[in-house]
Parts: sequence; C-alpha cells; structure tokens
Amino acid sequence: MTEGPAAVARRPPTLDTVATAAGVSRATVSRVINGSPRVSPEARARVEAAIARLGYVPNHAARSLVMRRTDSIALVMREPDATVLADPYLGNMIIATSQALAGTGVQLVLMNAKNDAEHARLADYVRGGHVDGVLLASMHGDDPLPRILVESGVPVVVGGRPARPVPGLTSVDVDNLGGGQLATERLLSGDRRRVATIAGPADMTAAADRLAGYRMALGAVEGAEELVEHGDFTRESGERAMAALLERAPDLDGVFAANDLMAAGALRTLRATGHRVPDDVAVVGFDDIELARHTEPPLTTVRQPVVDQARLMAELLLTQIGGGPAADPVVLPTQLVDRFTA
Repeated sequence: MTEGPAAVARRPPTLDTVATAAGVSRATVSRVINGSPRVSPEARARVEAAIARLGYVPNHAARSLVMRRTDSIALVMREPDATVLADPYLGNMIIATSQALAGTGVQLVLMNAKNDAEHARLADYVRGGHVDGVLLASMHGDDPLPRILVESGVPVVVGGRPARPVPGLTSVDVDNLGGGQLATERLLSGDRRRVATIAGPADMTAAADRLAGYRMALGAVEGAEELVEHGDFTRESGERAMAALLERAPDLDGVFAANDLMAAGALRTLRATGHRVPDDVAVVGFDDIELARHTEPPLTTVRQPVVDQARLMAELLLTQIGGGPAADPVVLPTQLVDRFTA
C-alpha cells in the first residue's frame, strides 16, 4: 500500500532530500556535513541553506561507523574521587576543558583511575575505540599509560611533565620550577631567614619541580638551611606538615606551601599555635585558587594558568584527532600574586 502525502511529509529529511533541495549530489552533501574542503563555496552555501530549511539532522551514529569516530574524548585523572571533588585545581581543569570543547560537537568523558588495576582496564577501554583521544591530568610516578596510548596510536595530551620523556607525546606543563623559585624568593626578599616548605607528593613531577625551585632560591642564600615536610595537596596535610615544621624549627619565619590548600592548612595551624601571619611567619602558596583571596590574611601565591592549560590541551588533542601531528612539549609561565607585606 502506498503512503499518502501526509505520511511522506512526516518523514524526517534524508541526505537524498537535502541533495535534491540543494541541486547537488548526495556525495557533495556528505562532504559538507563532514567538513571536507573539497566543496565549492557556492555548493556549500546551497547545502547549508537546504539543511537549515528542511531541518535535517545528520545521523551521527552512522557517521561514526563510517569515520571510526565517537565524537568524544576522555579526561583521565589518577586520583581518588574525594580528591577530585575537593581539589579546586582539578575542578577548574574539568570546567575549563568542558568550556574549551563547547561548540566543537565533541563530548567530554570524565574518568578516574585510582589504582593500577583500574588503569589497565582504562587502557583497554580507550584502545577499544570508545573515545577518540585522551587528556591525562594529575599523574603519579612513572605512569605507563601515556606510553601505552602513544604506542597504540591513540591521540593523547598530558597535563604536566611526564616523569620520563615519551617520544611522540604532547605535554602542556606550567613553570613549576620557576614558580617555586618565585615563591621562595618573595619570602627571602622580606628578610625571612628560616624559610621552610610544605612540598607536595614526592611521586608527582609538579611537586618535585616546585621543591626544586625552593631549593634553587634557598641555595642562593649563604648558610640557609632546608626545612622540608611533605603533604598530599590537601588542607589537612598542610595542617599536619606545619605542625611538624614548627616542632623541628620553632623559630622558622617563612613557609612556601606547594599548593593553596596546604597553605590554608598551614595558616590554620599557625593561628592555633599563636603565630601571627605574616608578622611572625609569612606564608606563600601555589595555584591562586578562589580560596587564596578569602583566607585570613589573603594568601600571597603563585598563579598557574589552569584555564589556558586546559584550553591548549584540548586544542592540541583535537588537532591530533583531526590527523595533525603531535606538538612539541609546552611550558606555560607562572606569576607571583603578592597579597601581603613580608
């Protein structure tokens, strides 16, 4: 039985419908939809006008099968869920990455890998073609995942410096070494003489570089003594590390904390032990998260450009997914934000 005019009218427009309306071939419509440059401006304009007029929506499922694309990328963090939710830096990374992908038609898939077993399953998932590429952030130790993905031909960009170089791997880091040096020099320029540091996890390159920056600045001062305690980038670990430092060196007068959360924890311990900040002990943090402007007193800190970092990581990954080459490693500058008089 043939369909009546009403039934035909209710059919959603197809590739052939658009081609007929635009006066071009079906292949030309397909090239326009897939962004091919092999279409004249005039033909492209006719096809786009026909698509708008008819309300045609491409079948992305069928397109993905043909192009072997999922139109999604994964942002992978090797941290416990609680850490991701509590750390403003990681939250800002997620938000900035999502904003960078707005309007691209690419969806962001957030994935956590808290241990080696989950890491292995994640590698199998990615290599199985479930996403088009991977952004890696907050890596610990000599993480094997970047090498595995690169050797498997999966587009990947790392936020931060890998513990070991991986040929063909694109990374976008910030100047953690220079930032740690800036923070410590600011304390030393205020006539502080016993300057300690609350360093981050020893298995993270960002923490190691910030500690190296502290040591570089301290090494320029004759007779200066290193005072180092490690935290895990949480406020609670900053409190504990500050207490340990005060026990070791009751006369310390400056502290560089390797992130703002640990700096906030240090401030709490200093207040609880009767130390005035910055009069008795000056504190400098790292990140310049929102909290830094609202501590008491406001926190002098090193600003790292997390929004620029996330945006560039997304751009470089999309370039790879589109067939472009992996970019050389990038290091973005850091900046001291001075909110106290030491």
